[in-house]
Amino acid sequence: MWTKWLPWRWVISGLARKHGFIDPMGLMAALNRIAQPSEVAAPVELLRLAAILHARGLINSQIIQNNLDWVWPYWVEQQFDPNKKAFVPRAFSLTHINLTHRNWTAVGVPGVDAMPIVDPRGLTTPLFDGWSIDAWLITESGEAVVPSRTDDSRQRLEMMDNLSVMTDVKSGLNYLTSRVEVKTEKDVSVCRMGIFGNTACKGRLVVSLRPFNPEGISFIHKIEKISQGWMINGKDQIWIKDIPSGSMFSDYRRGDVFNQLDRINLEDPEEQVKCDVGLCTGAMVFNIEEPGKEKAVTLDIPLRIKKSRKDSVSKLPPEKWYEAVSPAARLEVPDEKFKYLYDSSIRNLILMSPGNVYAGPYTYKEFWFRDAVYALNAMLCVNLRERAAKVIDMFLTAQSPVGYFKSQDGEWDSNGQVLWIMKRYCELTGDSTGTDWKKPILKAVNWISKKRTSREKRSGHSGLFPAGFSAEHFGPSDYYYWDDFWGVAGLDAAMRLLNSEEVKTSPIDLAAEKNSFLRSINDSIQNAQKKQGISTVPSSPYRRMDSSAVGIAVASYPLQIYGPRDRNIIDTVNYLIENDFINGLFFHEIAHSGINIYLSLHIAQVLLRAGNAGYFAIMEKAAEAASGTGQWPEAIHPWTGGGCMGDGQHLWASAEWIMMIRNCFIREEEDTLILCSGIPQKWIDAGREMFFGPAPTPFGTIDIRVNPGREKIRVEVNLGDSVPRPRVEIRLPGCKVTGLGPGQMYADILRGEK
Repeated sequence: MWTKWLPWRWVISGLARKHGFIDPMGLMAALNRIAQPSEVAAPVELLRLAAILHARGLINSQIIQNNLDWVWPYWVEQQFDPNKKAFVPRAFSLTHINLTHRNWTAVGVPGVDAMPIVDPRGLTTPLFDGWSIDAWLITESGEAVVPSRTDDSRQRLEMMDNLSVMTDVKSGLNYLTSRVEVKTEKDVSVCRMGIFGNTACKGRLVVSLRPFNPEGISFIHKIEKISQGWMINGKDQIWIKDIPSGSMFSDYRRGDVFNQLDRINLEDPEEQVKCDVGLCTGAMVFNIEEPGKEKAVTLDIPLRIKKSRKDSVSKLPPEKWYEAVSPAARLEVPDEKFKYLYDSSIRNLILMSPGNVYAGPYTYKEFWFRDAVYALNAMLCVNLRERAAKVIDMFLTAQSPVGYFKSQDGEWDSNGQVLWIMKRYCELTGDSTGTDWKKPILKAVNWISKKRTSREKRSGHSGLFPAGFSAEHFGPSDYYYWDDFWGVAGLDAAMRLLNSEEVKTSPIDLAAEKNSFLRSINDSIQNAQKKQGISTVPSSPYRRMDSSAVGIAVASYPLQIYGPRDRNIIDTVNYLIENDFINGLFFHEIAHSGINIYLSLHIAQVLLRAGNAGYFAIMEKAAEAASGTGQWPEAIHPWTGGGCMGDGQHLWASAEWIMMIRNCFIREEEDTLILCSGIPQKWIDAGREMFFGPAPTPFGTIDIRVNPGREKIRVEVNLGDSVPRPRVEIRLPGCKVTGLGPGQMYADILRGEK
């Protein structure tokens, strides 16, 4: 291009050197040399996300450490305290971001885009990326119960009539509880926060408006009193249902309102406060006159719901939770924690798919095909069919004219993922491919074929996809096998989706292209193994073995490109378990620098498929790592147990927990249904009935019931009107493999008979 001759590069380099800075053009060139040559230097979406995160981190660095007498969120109180395991030295760090406790839980209603979040100590952020509300107790004796500074805390998710986060904080005989949920009143969706205080002596319950959230500073420039409560920044409101005993405001120059509560003026209260720095704080004080008697306060915050590109208060009637959850497969097992995590994960799937599918409620409130496809597979497998169908239809609008399903540039896995989930939809619902799908399918496979590099065997990546960023979990741009496996799966899916006549009229020979692609992958793997003298599979032909090799697991789960005991896959998984497991879970040293739950469960799925009992130990450790509200962040700090990267409530992790449970009861291998292979001995020994269903499979929707007796175990299977009837194998641990014949609905299996 002629633009490369323009002198701007030399101008920038000259200015940088003149002022003593490193040459940015030279730095970019050095960075580019680290990665394999790629048509995309970095996904714009990823750069935007990082820029937003570190822009706030820069503001945090200028404010937090200079004002440590303020009451800050839990992550700051932990991360800035040298006496805590979470302590992070600041030194020359330009930005201060939450690296130790990226944990929060969203509440909401199905079909509504607004998702208030609650941090581990009850700090509530009602509006996306906005300010927060905190609550404290101040006793007459001077004791302060501040949740972010308190060790004795418990949090749980209530899932009966609504989705509510309950946070209990205790200090001596003083108790503080909050309940956060989304309600609809007069057709307006509001975040409702109920706060309950109980003190051993007279005291005060304080509700405070805070200019920050779990990521850091969120500016409040103005607070005004209005008839029903407060107005913030001239647009957002807090409606107060209870009359406070007094209120006060503060700004940055005066300091945190917390440190001024003893000077509250009940006779001449302020009506508003402004702050040019954007650090206004406010407090509403409610006197507790009767010790031991609970004081209750209720706040409502009207939510801003996305509509096209504008924000407005929701006028749409939200779906009821019981209606949204009722079709989902029900789980009954002796382990209450496993069931709790399953139930919360089902609700997470529903909450995060109000239209688009979001990877998380906050940091990752974005759409990516990868996260969406894993979530949709879980939805389909637990009978949430209609939700999945709406999202797949939306996929078609994101396809480019050349056939590329793009959510991030430079990632070549998306076409295969979309085709694969289309196939799964048809398999699990019995629907045939609609006419609206056929043209996009043909365009997508044509893109896969054209995107491959030259098939001539001139390099280690011949016939593979070009270098790209892949799943972002692996490092700089490279020829990642992850993308290629998805490409093969996409071609295979297209063959199954199209009828024989449509396959013949395809712009490419699908069978030949699939076999060619898989042959290129196998040749590349063998070449890499030979060069490095290994039996494992690195993440790309040009990488040594490291934690990025976890991407190889996808060829077994969920794609089943290779058999259950494929030696390459098993050796790679064993390598990861030996070298990259901490506290019994997969520690991803690249990017995440934390324990990853969904990748740990990918490894568990490979072990389950191979008949290795080690899968259940991973499940138990994953359950231990969940928050009190049944959530997992994207990556977990190995010392604090808090989130260290990504969103504090990651949808992909929830989806994998659902799939792990489902596959323990029901999974497929080609034309065979395998039942009970993941039910552990300890559940059988508990002697309680187990149940899972209704569960869609390629052979129809089924229920499965397991009744352990003293001498035998009865397994009942309701296959409905499955046509054709599949081969059914019951593989209870420690028992002889048992089949179900035609018309047979149950089997009595003797304990321990192999």
